[in-house]
Amino acid sequence: MTSYSEQMLDDLDRGQLDAAKKSFASALRHDDDETLHSLAEELFALGFTKNAKRTLLKLLERYPEEDLFRTELAEIAIADDDTEAALNYLSVIEPTSEAYLEALLVQADLYQSEGLNEVAESKLKVAEAIAPDEPVIQFALAELWFSAGRYGEAIPEYRSLIAAGTTSWSGVNLVSRIGVAYAMLGDNRKALGYLEQIPVTELTADVKFQLAMLYTMDDEQKEQAIKLFEELLDEDQSYAGAYVPLAQLYEQKADPKRALVTYEAGLAVDQFNEKAYLNGARVAQQLGEVDQANRLYQKALKNLPDHPDIINAYASFLVNDHQMIEAVNLFNKALEDDEYELDAVGYWNLAQAYTELEDYAMADQYWQAALPLLQTTPDFLKQAYAYYREAGNRPMMQKNLAAYLQAEPDDTEMAYEYELLKDDLED
Repeated sequence: MTSYSEQMLDDLDRGQLDAAKKSFASALRHDDDETLHSLAEELFALGFTKNAKRTLLKLLERYPEEDLFRTELAEIAIADDDTEAALNYLSVIEPTSEAYLEALLVQADLYQSEGLNEVAESKLKVAEAIAPDEPVIQFALAELWFSAGRYGEAIPEYRSLIAAGTTSWSGVNLVSRIGVAYAMLGDNRKALGYLEQIPVTELTADVKFQLAMLYTMDDEQKEQAIKLFEELLDEDQSYAGAYVPLAQLYEQKADPKRALVTYEAGLAVDQFNEKAYLNGARVAQQLGEVDQANRLYQKALKNLPDHPDIINAYASFLVNDHQMIEAVNLFNKALEDDEYELDAVGYWNLAQAYTELEDYAMADQYWQAALPLLQTTPDFLKQAYAYYREAGNRPMMQKNLAAYLQAEPDDTEMAYEYELLKDDLED
């Protein structure tokens, strides 16, 4: 004979909510305790937390000494973001209870979800002392350390589980966890050794991404990296992290048009990705798509108005396009923020802008400010030399040209010019 609990689950499966409500009420009145406990577990798994909670409270009322129901009620409270209720259920479970170990695991899960990793770890350590060989505790510790970036501590726990014959737990592939952990530690050889063991059909999006990133570091495997990134984005276009490395690989293949399309696609998913803006605008400039580059920079400034790299890159673009007033205005607006500070590139851009605008007092100020910061940058030194040559400042001409030749000793034309300048100064 079908129980009312089974009837309720069947009603839910068929979408008959009104019938399910009636079956649930009958189940609470007539079904035996074991059936009700199974019903609570099924309802929780299906997301019907209110019904699961009501069922467990009914059972706890009948068996007030049964702490297992309290741990399950705490799990439901955690799922419902009711931390206080969860702690209340767990706080009454004594160390002598058979459910104490489970209570420690639920507490650890709760504290980890709240970002209190140290407290979570302390609960797991207590559990480990009680049951040192319990796999669920090993897995919980490994996951805690993995999520906290303590990969070196997580790896031995995963290895221990694998050695005992467990390669997967709660849908988590332990081999992939070790591979990703090694990748995060920078041990690419070991990372590949683990990740390449996983059948392609079992690769999760995150593992596929990590594997593709590892392949990008090997010239012989970059085509495989492209293939994995493309597969990943075909399966999930919202995987924002894959667009920039894929576009960079297209650039390395001398396919800038495809790279630009990929940067743009990435920005459609993540409009705050500064690398996609900067690289996309740079590639657009290389392709002669000046308007597209300008549009990307303006969109970047709208979404990331205080990002110094974007401000500098856009200023360089404006200076190269001889939009000097716009470049000056860009910096003036940025400097309205007391926390913004000009760097070497900013000084250089303003020096060029004011020079072309023939505001030589301001130009000289910024050339002087940039010089100590760019003494080994040949392009800057050559421009600074040209500026001081126009200004007739021979000592500064010599200083900048000498520094330039230290960086570029094979530039015979400038070396000849330096000899003429030196002779002229000696005369």
